[in-house]
Amino acid sequence: MQTTSEKYLIIGAGYAGLGMAQALKEAGIPYDQVDASDDIGGNWYHGVYETAHIISSRNITQFTNFPMPETYPDFPSAQNMRDYINAFTDHFGLRDTIELNREITFVRPVEDNLWEVSFANDEQRLYQGVVLCNGHHWCKRLPKFEGHFNGEIIHSKDYKRPQQLIGKRILVIGAGNSACDLAAEAARVGAKCVLSMRDTPWFIPKTFAGVPVADLSKNSKGPSPLWYQRLMVYLLIRLTFGKHESYGLPTPKHRIFEKHPTINSEVPYYIKHGRITPKPGIRKLDGDSVEFEDGSREDFDLIVCATGYYVAYPFLAPELQRVQGSVVKCYDGAFLDDYKGLYFVGWYQPRGGIGSIISAFAPVLARYLKLQETINVPIGLVLKTLGKTLPTTHLFDPQQIFSDLEQTDRQFSSITQKAHQIDAQHPNFRNQPLPAQTHDMLRTTMSN
Repeated sequence: MQTTSEKYLIIGAGYAGLGMAQALKEAGIPYDQVDASDDIGGNWYHGVYETAHIISSRNITQFTNFPMPETYPDFPSAQNMRDYINAFTDHFGLRDTIELNREITFVRPVEDNLWEVSFANDEQRLYQGVVLCNGHHWCKRLPKFEGHFNGEIIHSKDYKRPQQLIGKRILVIGAGNSACDLAAEAARVGAKCVLSMRDTPWFIPKTFAGVPVADLSKNSKGPSPLWYQRLMVYLLIRLTFGKHESYGLPTPKHRIFEKHPTINSEVPYYIKHGRITPKPGIRKLDGDSVEFEDGSREDFDLIVCATGYYVAYPFLAPELQRVQGSVVKCYDGAFLDDYKGLYFVGWYQPRGGIGSIISAFAPVLARYLKLQETINVPIGLVLKTLGKTLPTTHLFDPQQIFSDLEQTDRQFSSITQKAHQIDAQHPNFRNQPLPAQTHDMLRTTMSN
């Protein structure tokens, strides 16, 4: 077994993983980094279709310490994003520490508060800690249908290029950003497009008065109350799109921001042009046809399920599985209270670009890692004792995130002092070692 017990392991070389790697390198914290793919970039490498553009803006999606080129548009393309990620990696000298094609099969705590990591090639290594940055756009969530469909059914992650849609009768299922992007694509090149939505989203335009909507709150001093943000967005929607009834759509059943925002200006446009037909949820499949909950039927060649993803860590020991629905039950979005050395990063969905958030969060996590090395108790237990609570949603307000991180940075000396006081109350704390993975466990993990 290769012993790397003085290092941390970063799992994933996408946006979050590379941002964490840069912060750890800058803080002088030794680490290794692995990714199961054959190249870096995460979802921007293996997940998106070739015509994709970001829905948030360049300004808030870029890493704060490495701005995107000024030649990039406000909404960079998938190729822009891949080029940018590679430039970021080379600028900070991160590439040499990245191991590609490295699938992990099991992670567990062992003696001496170390973490054993098992790889698909049967290699095992020991680490001081593991930083989980494996993303949340890879474990496909597919609906279960009544009946049988004669055509093709795919997940939105399987869609890569417009040629898959040309001339076809297409049903897109979903109301999120991927669903609306694909519906707009189908409206352009398909024979027809129907968009099936169980609940109509609040369509937030990508720009207002020529400014990306995501940038409107960028210069806000401190977080605005949620009610105020909702009111402002509601007024913006009414000023741009008007009422849902004008498009033959029912009013959304949820309040703004109770679901991840759907930022799309094209779906209402194509509805008005008759290129997208909105429909309610699906009742059943019937050969070439689909019956909807309103009793109507349509014939299709292709069904695209833009129905999201599961948050999943299939390589973690069962005792470490803390996912409930779309939420990882950890303090400050990263820390456990009963194990130290395991950190969850990037599982949540903020309303805005991830780059600026990772740029703010990663240095704070690096400081916590250094603090963890000086105390026995987990950082999560410290935060819990200081009054932090577990998250109840995967949707995060970026204004609140920045405010909380700034407060943590200002109070870190006080947090450190209190951490040592709490540590003194638990002088015998040790991670509870967990058993090695059996062949039956491995088969279960791979099948899931």
